[in-house]
Amino acid sequence: MKLKEKISIDEFDGKHFQIRLNETNSTNHMKAVITHYLHNIDNGVSKHFKKEADKAIKEYVSYKNEEENLSIVAEDALQLLLFEVNDVPFPTPENYKFKFIDLFAGVGGFRLAMQNLGGKCVFTSEWDKEAQRTYRANFGEVPFGDITKEETKNFIPNGFDVLCAGFPCQAFSIAGRRGGFEDTRGTLFFDVAEIIKSKKPKAIFLENVKGLRNHNGGRTLETILNVLRSDLNYFVPEPQIINAKDFGVPQNRERIYIVGFRKDTGVTEFEYPKPITKKVSFSQVKETKVPATKYFLSTQYIQTLINHKARHEGKGNGFGYAIIPDDGIANAIVVGGMGRERNLVYDHRITDFTPTTHIKGTVNREGIRKMTPREWARLQGFPDKYVIPVADASAYKQFGNSVAVPAIQATANKILELIGISNAKRK
Repeated sequence: MKLKEKISIDEFDGKHFQIRLNETNSTNHMKAVITHYLHNIDNGVSKHFKKEADKAIKEYVSYKNEEENLSIVAEDALQLLLFEVNDVPFPTPENYKFKFIDLFAGVGGFRLAMQNLGGKCVFTSEWDKEAQRTYRANFGEVPFGDITKEETKNFIPNGFDVLCAGFPCQAFSIAGRRGGFEDTRGTLFFDVAEIIKSKKPKAIFLENVKGLRNHNGGRTLETILNVLRSDLNYFVPEPQIINAKDFGVPQNRERIYIVGFRKDTGVTEFEYPKPITKKVSFSQVKETKVPATKYFLSTQYIQTLINHKARHEGKGNGFGYAIIPDDGIANAIVVGGMGRERNLVYDHRITDFTPTTHIKGTVNREGIRKMTPREWARLQGFPDKYVIPVADASAYKQFGNSVAVPAIQATANKILELIGISNAKRK
């Protein structure tokens, strides 16, 4: 019997295989175990995943033999799967300099930045299934799911250098208390803090929305800093608001960065990166070819936006749509609300005004359109070889929730220099 040329991790989908692996929560969990194992097969980290990965591969091979009578053994399957997870746009750098983990990973903005600096990711978690799909397409790895579960935390290896997390912002119940570690229970920050306490990485790098600074009257940030400094014994300089537009991408996106260093690293000072002098504008990320007609607004929708803006202006509000000129800088791309409408653009190159979707009215003749998902990706610093395998709605959500890669990379480089990785690879 001829050996299959390639076995896809996707073949772990399907109701029959799910039944055979009914002792696990999901096939995605098994994909995460297997891909993490294969990505770390040449180093000591693989032992963390080996037991479950071996079992899954053997059961998979057994299942395929029953269904297709293939003459294939587990080792053959392993080698074929190994080829697949490495045949991706952004594989692990050769001769990597350090190890990191990627929590609340989204579509891998942190990972891109850290790999650009010579890092190897040894654990990833992200619960959103569509984001997992995009992550896998680019890095060959399926993220683990819910990080609040102990079975997920148990797969985090020891000995990594940096913990990266773009964790969601939540309020803490700290009324009348000191706002310590226990007061964060029930929040996602508690899970991050628990991992830091258990694994003790040399450095931590957290990212959040600018509003964290004043969230819950400032008590949320105060609690976070108190936990990191007093309970976990890390040196944590004052957080800083970093704007993506200062690091080479034309997007006015402010986010709060929190960095920390384990006390035995000897780090007692930290200077955030200075803005670069590169002039940026939307024209640098604009599609080189005219996008599909579906991105151009209908005349009726434009009128709706005009009316909507006028109503808010009449109430003294500044809420409404915005059209970004080619020489301008985009507003922060965000999910929901008027996220896309605050970043409309002119594109007079359109010649075919035939609607490709069911719209009310006709395609506008002024060339007003939404930005495309690829333009949003570029606004966050993702290179063009980054694969977008999902529908537009998911892509907008994923890039809107992502970190700005160049700003993350500039800050991470400062962190690495202080923990002795000054020869980090740069791209």
